Amino acid sequence: MTRILTMLFALGLAGTALAQGRPQSQSLSCAANRQSVIANGAIVLGTGGYTYDRFVVHRGFCQFDEYADPAWVPARDTPQCFVGYRCKSNRPWDD
Repeated sequence: MTRILTMLFALGLAGTALAQGRPQSQSLSCAANRQSVIANGAIVLGTGGYTYDRFVVHRGFCQFDEYADPAWVPARDTPQCFVGYRCKSNRPWDD
Protein backbone atom coordinates (compact mmCIF):
# COMPACT_ATOMS: atom_id res chain seq x y z
CA MET A 1 0.00 0.00 0.00
CA THR A 2 2.82 2.38 0.88
CA ARG A 3 4.49 1.66 -2.44
CA ILE A 4 1.32 2.54 -4.37
CA LEU A 5 0.87 5.80 -2.45
CA THR A 6 4.51 6.71 -3.09
CA MET A 7 4.09 6.06 -6.84
CA LEU A 8 0.89 8.15 -6.97
CA PHE A 9 2.59 10.98 -5.10
CA ALA A 10 5.59 10.88 -7.45
CA LEU A 11 3.33 10.88 -10.52
CA GLY A 12 1.39 13.81 -9.09
CA LEU A 13 4.60 15.81 -8.67
CA ALA A 14 5.81 14.89 -12.14
CA GLY A 15 2.53 16.02 -13.67
CA THR A 16 2.62 19.50 -12.21
CA ALA A 17 4.58 22.16 -14.00
CA LEU A 18 6.86 24.17 -11.82
CA ALA A 19 6.22 27.86 -12.39
CA GLN A 20 9.30 29.70 -13.45
CA GLY A 21 9.36 33.35 -12.54
CA ARG A 22 10.36 35.87 -15.17
CA PRO A 23 12.77 38.68 -14.33
CA GLN A 24 11.09 41.98 -13.44
CA SER A 25 12.63 44.98 -15.17
CA GLN A 26 11.86 47.28 -12.23
CA SER A 27 13.91 45.19 -9.82
CA LEU A 28 17.06 45.32 -11.99
CA SER A 29 19.27 48.18 -13.08
CA CYS A 30 19.08 49.42 -16.65
CA ALA A 31 22.46 47.86 -17.45
CA ALA A 32 21.38 44.49 -16.01
CA ASN A 33 18.16 44.50 -18.08
CA ARG A 34 20.09 45.33 -21.27
CA GLN A 35 22.72 42.69 -20.51
CA SER A 36 19.99 40.03 -20.02
CA VAL A 37 18.64 40.75 -23.51
CA ILE A 38 22.14 40.73 -25.04
CA ALA A 39 23.17 37.51 -23.26
CA ASN A 40 20.02 35.60 -24.27
CA GLY A 41 19.23 37.16 -27.64
CA ALA A 42 15.55 37.16 -26.71
CA ILE A 43 13.97 37.28 -23.26
CA VAL A 44 10.57 37.79 -21.64
CA LEU A 45 10.73 40.56 -19.05
CA GLY A 46 8.06 41.57 -16.60
CA THR A 47 7.45 45.29 -16.96
CA GLY A 48 5.35 45.91 -13.86
CA GLY A 49 2.41 44.21 -12.22
CA TYR A 50 1.08 41.48 -14.48
CA THR A 51 2.45 42.96 -17.70
CA TYR A 52 5.32 41.46 -19.66
CA ASP A 53 6.75 41.42 -23.16
CA ARG A 54 9.39 39.70 -25.25
CA PHE A 55 12.50 41.74 -26.01
CA VAL A 56 15.13 40.88 -28.61
CA VAL A 57 18.64 42.09 -29.34
CA HIS A 58 18.05 42.49 -33.11
CA ARG A 59 15.61 41.69 -35.91
CA GLY A 60 17.14 38.25 -36.40
CA PHE A 61 15.09 37.04 -33.45
CA CYS A 62 11.81 38.14 -35.07
CA GLN A 63 9.72 36.23 -37.60
CA PHE A 64 10.21 37.00 -41.29
CA ASP A 65 7.08 39.17 -41.45
CA GLU A 66 7.95 41.25 -38.38
CA TYR A 67 10.14 44.28 -37.81
CA ALA A 68 12.16 45.28 -34.73
CA ASP A 69 10.65 48.25 -32.89
CA PRO A 70 12.85 50.01 -30.26
CA ALA A 71 11.69 49.25 -26.72
CA TRP A 72 12.13 50.96 -23.37
CA VAL A 73 11.20 49.53 -19.96
CA PRO A 74 11.12 50.94 -16.43
CA ALA A 75 14.24 49.95 -14.48
CA ARG A 76 15.33 50.30 -10.88
CA ASP A 77 17.54 53.28 -11.66
CA THR A 78 15.62 55.00 -14.47
CA PRO A 79 11.99 55.25 -15.62
CA GLN A 80 12.89 54.58 -19.29
CA CYS A 81 15.68 52.17 -20.16
CA PHE A 82 16.42 51.06 -23.72
CA VAL A 83 16.76 47.27 -23.57
CA GLY A 84 16.49 46.29 -27.21
CA TYR A 85 13.57 45.74 -29.52
CA ARG A 86 10.06 44.27 -29.64
CA CYS A 87 9.01 42.24 -32.66
CA LYS A 88 5.97 43.84 -34.30
CA SER A 89 3.87 42.74 -37.27
CA ASN A 90 4.55 44.58 -40.50
CA ARG A 91 2.49 47.69 -41.02
CA PRO A 92 -0.35 47.25 -43.54
CA TRP A 93 1.02 50.06 -45.74
CA ASP A 94 4.43 48.33 -46.08
CA ASP A 95 3.17 45.85 -48.71
